[in-house]
Amino acid sequence: MQALSIAASGMLAAADRLSASAQRVAAGEQQAEKNAESRDVDYVKERVEQIGASTDFKANAAVVRTADQMTGALLDMKV
Repeated sequence: MQALSIAASGMLAAADRLSASAQRVAAGEQQAEKNAESRDVDYVKERVEQIGASTDFKANAAVVRTADQMTGALLDMKV
């Protein structure tokens, strides 16, 4: 079913966005430990990115659940 593959792709993309944001924050913390005055990471922007990725992941998970329920209902009709 096409909806499942699209939603799964969206979930992977959201997970990648979350991971990349977390890596940027971690790298910024390491840099801040070395240079107390140098911080290149915008923590507000990164938190917004993380919230957006989480919301995208949840929305795609809801699509997967709905597609699964629809497939189950269709199979129940045919039996």
